[in-house]
Parts: sequence; structure tokens; C-alpha cells
Amino acid sequence: MTPGVRRLLWPAVMTLAMLIVLIGLGTWQVQRLHWKDDVIARIVQAEASAPIPLGANPPPYAKVETTGRLRADLIVLVGAEVRETPKGPKMGAHLIEPLERDGAPPLLVDRGWVPLTPTGPLDLPADPVRLTGFVHPPEVPGWFSATDNAAERHFYTLDPVAIGAALRLSGTEPFVLVVVGPQSPGRWPEPAQHLPRPPNNHLSYAIIWYGLAAALVVIFTIYAREGTKHDSV
Repeated sequence: MTPGVRRLLWPAVMTLAMLIVLIGLGTWQVQRLHWKDDVIARIVQAEASAPIPLGANPPPYAKVETTGRLRADLIVLVGAEVRETPKGPKMGAHLIEPLERDGAPPLLVDRGWVPLTPTGPLDLPADPVRLTGFVHPPEVPGWFSATDNAAERHFYTLDPVAIGAALRLSGTEPFVLVVVGPQSPGRWPEPAQHLPRPPNNHLSYAIIWYGLAAALVVIFTIYAREGTKHDSV
């Protein structure tokens, strides 16, 4: 093995290892891009279609409708979000209320955003109610998620099973119905106005990883050529 080959051996091995990692990360982002595109396409299709009756095991983000009796005595809050109100910006959270249905498990309903400091009455519709919205899958707490406060009924992760257990509800559905519709004049909560659009930045991430892989190849090529020139002197 010539000195020039020995000099390039370990840099080549390290470059190859890093290249495999960078290409793998770029390919993973492309796969995530296709998955996210499919999710958004299903959301767009659901938004344009009429709601379907809520059945067992509905797909995420399906547009559905159901009827039942809201439990105003078991209201909880989820999250923390600042929004603009007629009285200025206010810190608030999403109001979650259980819905009891005949012959079906309890269902947690996200009725919309409310300010933590009351600025008006709550909209308390008479039972039974017919609700239209979309199916929100459960969330998983992250490393930096705030700790739920079950005693004060304020949660920071939308986990319907954990919230249902804290409310002593039996067999709560493993998803949440997020109500979509207009806000009652002068009353809270403020419901969602459309189905969610999850962020889709995977194409830019893929370009970054593939770009770094290409830059790595260029740098190693320049390094190898300069080394060859040096060896030939």
C-alpha cells in the first residue's frame, strides 16, 4: 500500500460513514414528506366532504358528527396559548368536555379555546347536542412538556385516556373530537374554523441533508487531489 493510499484510507472511511448517515437522513425526510403529503391530502378531502357518522376506530382527521350529552361538570383545560380577544391578548387553553353517548364509550370533545381569565359566559348548549368536527389522535408528552395538573384539571398533553382516567371515566375513546364551527356571539369557547394543517417542512430538510452529503463529497475530492499533488512533488 503506497503512502498516498494509506494517507487517504481513514479519511475515506470516515467520509463514507458520514455520507451514509447524511443520505440516510435525507431519504428519511423524503419518506416523511410523502407521509405528510398523504395526511394533508386526506385532511383536504375530509374538509371538502360532508361529515360522516362517528363510528368505532375512525381514521385520524376524519370529518365526523355525533350526538350525546355534554358533561359541563367535568370540564378540563388543555394546553396554553395566547390569542387576541376583544379585550386584548389573553392567555388561554382548549376547553375539553366529555360527551356521553348511548351505547358508546365516553368521548372527549375539544370545544375550542377559552381565556384563562373569564371575559364572558360559556356557551352551554342544551342536551342532546349534535357536534361536527374532526378526529384528533392522542398526543404523547415530550421531554419538555409541562406537567399535567390533574387536581386543577389543567393538562398540557392531549392524551384522552389519561384525561379520562383523571375524570374517573370508564373506557374513554382513545381520540378526541375537535369541534369545527362558528363561535356563539359573546360567548366562549372559540371553536376551530377548519381542519388542522400540520407543518410540512420535510422537503427543505431533505435538501439540507442531501446538500451536506454533496458538500462532503466535494470536500473529500478536493482533499484527495491536493494530497495527490503533494505526493507527486
